[in-house]
Amino acid sequence: MAGNEWINGYLEAILDTGSGATAIEEQKPVSLNLRETGHNFNPTKYFVEEVVTGVDETDLHRTWLKVVATRNTRERSSRLENMCWRIWHLTRKKKQLEWEEGQRLAHRRWEREQGRRDVTEDIEDLSEGEKGDALGELVQPETPRKRFQRNLSNLEVWSDDKKEKKLYIVLISLHGLIRGENMELGRDSDTGGQVKYVVELSRALARMPGVYRVDLFTRQVASPEVDWSYGEPTEMLSTMCSEHDDGNGNEMGESSGAYIIRIPFGPRDKYLRKELLWPFIQEFVDGALAHILNMSKVLGEQIGGDRPVWPYVIHGHYADAGDSAALLSGALNVPMVLTGHSLGRNKLEQLLKQGRQSKEDINSTYKIMRRIEAEELSLDAAELVITSTKQEIEEQWGLYDGFDVKLEKVLRARARRGVNCHGRYMPRMVVIPPGMDFSSVVEVQEDAPEVDGDLAAITGGTDGSSPKAIPAIWADVMRFLANPHKPIILALSRPDPKKNITTLLRAFGECRSLRELANLVLIMGNRDDIEEMTGGNASVLTTVLKMIDKYDLYGQVAYPKHHKQNDVPDIYRLAAKTKGVFINPALVEPFGLTLIEAAAHGLPMVATKNGGPVDIHRALNNGLLVDPHNKEAIADALLTLVSDRNLWHECRKNGWKNIHLYSWPEHCRTYLTRVAACRIRHPQWQTDTPLDEIPQEESSLNDSLKDVQDMSLRLSVDGEKSLLNGSLDYTAPASADPVQDQVKHVLSKIKKPESDSTDNKEVGKKTLDNVASKYPMLRRRRRLIVIALDCYDSKGAPEKKMAQIVQDMFKAIRSDSQIAKVSGFAISTAMGVSETTEFLKSAKIQVNEFDALICSSGGEVYYPGAYTEDGKLIPDPDYAYHIDYRWGVDGLKKTIWKLMNTPDGGPESSKSSGVIEADDKSSNANCISFLIKDASKVRRVDDLRQKLRMRGLRCHLMYCRNSTRIQIVPLLASRSQALRYLFVRWRLNVTNMFVVLGESGDTDYEELISGAHKTLIMKGVVEKGSGELLRTADLRDDIVPKESPLIGFVNANAKVAEIANALKQLSKASVGM
Repeated sequence: MAGNEWINGYLEAILDTGSGATAIEEQKPVSLNLRETGHNFNPTKYFVEEVVTGVDETDLHRTWLKVVATRNTRERSSRLENMCWRIWHLTRKKKQLEWEEGQRLAHRRWEREQGRRDVTEDIEDLSEGEKGDALGELVQPETPRKRFQRNLSNLEVWSDDKKEKKLYIVLISLHGLIRGENMELGRDSDTGGQVKYVVELSRALARMPGVYRVDLFTRQVASPEVDWSYGEPTEMLSTMCSEHDDGNGNEMGESSGAYIIRIPFGPRDKYLRKELLWPFIQEFVDGALAHILNMSKVLGEQIGGDRPVWPYVIHGHYADAGDSAALLSGALNVPMVLTGHSLGRNKLEQLLKQGRQSKEDINSTYKIMRRIEAEELSLDAAELVITSTKQEIEEQWGLYDGFDVKLEKVLRARARRGVNCHGRYMPRMVVIPPGMDFSSVVEVQEDAPEVDGDLAAITGGTDGSSPKAIPAIWADVMRFLANPHKPIILALSRPDPKKNITTLLRAFGECRSLRELANLVLIMGNRDDIEEMTGGNASVLTTVLKMIDKYDLYGQVAYPKHHKQNDVPDIYRLAAKTKGVFINPALVEPFGLTLIEAAAHGLPMVATKNGGPVDIHRALNNGLLVDPHNKEAIADALLTLVSDRNLWHECRKNGWKNIHLYSWPEHCRTYLTRVAACRIRHPQWQTDTPLDEIPQEESSLNDSLKDVQDMSLRLSVDGEKSLLNGSLDYTAPASADPVQDQVKHVLSKIKKPESDSTDNKEVGKKTLDNVASKYPMLRRRRRLIVIALDCYDSKGAPEKKMAQIVQDMFKAIRSDSQIAKVSGFAISTAMGVSETTEFLKSAKIQVNEFDALICSSGGEVYYPGAYTEDGKLIPDPDYAYHIDYRWGVDGLKKTIWKLMNTPDGGPESSKSSGVIEADDKSSNANCISFLIKDASKVRRVDDLRQKLRMRGLRCHLMYCRNSTRIQIVPLLASRSQALRYLFVRWRLNVTNMFVVLGESGDTDYEELISGAHKTLIMKGVVEKGSGELLRTADLRDDIVPKESPLIGFVNANAKVAEIANALKQLSKASVGM
């Protein structure tokens, strides 16, 4: 412990202060889950064995300084005693948390094994050979050769002959400040490497053959605290390369290339850190959906033959964007890809191990539970998960309920053989290392004089000639160094404790040979005043400065305060020209992009053996791996590379030889190859509706985007408001000429011959009465009132007051004839269609008063008066097709019954004594319904969802109808997603929907509050909902905004005029106010 003088001094003080130690020994508390020694507690021995290696000394250093500065012996002894107790309790708490975490992990492992056994038992159609294979895959690892063959099997590598594809790709990265040029990397914790990654990925994808357009969605911020450029709705990143034309020498279109699309959501005039964005995610989804629908139409006119061009894939980056991508891909029925970048469960595990914060404190600071839930939801919907390293798959994603490495292999093997998996699914994980932009890399040949010469020969001035001009950052670095010609050991990272800079400095300071041979350059972000920096960063920088003084490293260590992003290549070049080494000593490095950048500039590396550098070293073989905790090993590795010129040149050559593996073209080629192997899907309307083309004056998606064919999407900030809110003027009639609309409607019937109607019927689908002459009125609505009140009695039957509220809503809307012309009604309920129609009939309300019925918790959609057969309503077949993705109805029925009716999912008990029973009346093809017999024994939604995910089952489940039923619908179905479907299918903008709710409701209630639609909450209407069965932790504040101009309130006994006025006020609100 030679490097920890304060700890040595502390130990000596304990030994010297006999009275203090004796007092501690006499008053020692009983050990709680600590290692039992069988002897009396000795504070010195305990400190040496348990604390020195387990407690971060930074926490206690300031207290120690105060202690040693105290001259009064009695006060000094008292402070030492108090400090010892502080360490004791800190370590005791840490041990307790570790024990609790160990118990939790043990229980989780048991649940995981139970889930695997259930899957094996439930797959009943296996032959003996297949069953043997499946069980074998659970326990037998793959050999590298088999894995290599599997990865390449049935994959067609993306090549230049894909030019005719003309793909539209959507990327999403919400937090931080994103722009194409002069990126403010390091400005805050949200504007870091991910920002650079997504911008460069967008540009690189747009250059690939077969890719027509790439949109990078992020948040629009028009705040005085950030640059004005972040408030621009659109920014062009690149245009299509000239070599990527249509094959006939013609440019492919004005909208081609890569763009940043900024969507307003949340308070527009505030820049929010990522932890505060969660309540506004659904606002973003609705805004992004509006843009995609307009873009699909524009691209259809340019390259799609007047048919919509849908996104080929929607790719979410980080948890917040993953959550958004899951909702968008579900609304559009297109594939989703996920890149986690940094994972919540892994961060939570690391923070708990530190023992400084409880789980509640961690969640309060980082919103970690909401983040983890978003990551689990992303795994539910993702076709493909892109990781940087194998370690990320096994050690980080392996912590999630929604991914099991062993089960994924079994299900994938069955899918390859064409064997039924009964709806079970695990997302495909692939390793695709991040690419790098090599445009800033100066190609230097090994035998060039500039490389073999020393720095003096490069900069000039040694022979009496005037010095050559050098980059400003070189001068800034060299002013620290007494002899700048020595090889540079370069470290480039944030001053984060996890980056382990202090251990590197200690290794350098304690190795005399290394100090004599090399200089150390620390590029630790940008700083003005250390005292104004955050605790962790300030602590590291303070420690660095003290260690430089302690080891007397002045003239041997450079630590410039500022550098620009475009200075980084010059910093690498300086180190390479001095024949230096790049080092990344992080405790754990998820990937290590700086190692690739350094290799591209000809620098050998020394890197941590924990995480991504292992894969990089395997590919490049251009340096050495070390234990980041071992300062001697770090010093030895650096000394070896700096002193052995032959080894240095060999590592440099190896790095250059294989660096192409990390280029952006290579990354994008692998990316597109993997995406092409996914199940490509997009909206395909099955219903015979030849008149989907709505007249131009009625297709008011977003009037501000009608000029979207312009290459730069010239949108004003004010225009973006209309993008989200439509162009609805409630004082104007429905159209300029209602008579003309009626004429068009009559002519539409004439245009469609009877023979066409017969020829276009889908095979196996029933004929829909009047489809050729009558379509849902939603096509002509500009406003939709959605009544989603969950008013049920103790038996789950709708209460009578709900009928009166429906009548009042009708009266409120129809009190203004102009508004009534453009408005329609929908009802959204957990009841099945038969129960809904029975309720309306009992209330003497005509079903045809509604344009749409969203029934069975979003499992079915009906259009009264349009889609009927023999006078009966039939569900929208397009919607049924839309939500069919990953719907394992048989597996879900059996598993839910077992989980609910048996303790811990064990052997089945008698059905008569179960907690639930089948509810056939409310069940249908897209909704499984169970009656709850004993609500006190049911599992919460989050618990059930966890167990289903562990078994590879994906769905949307909720408790409903006053906790009398549990319903399971497909993953892509829900009452909120059904509204987005109406937007996609019938072009009725979500922002022109008004959702009427109570103060509580079914467990999907939270999803209906948030979004770009307007929400009217009627206080006192719903006396009891099902929310208490949703989750253990209360995350509502992280899902629903506390205050929003899009949410209004009225009382249960509100009069018609009050309801009408509340709706009028809401109609004036807009997203991002």
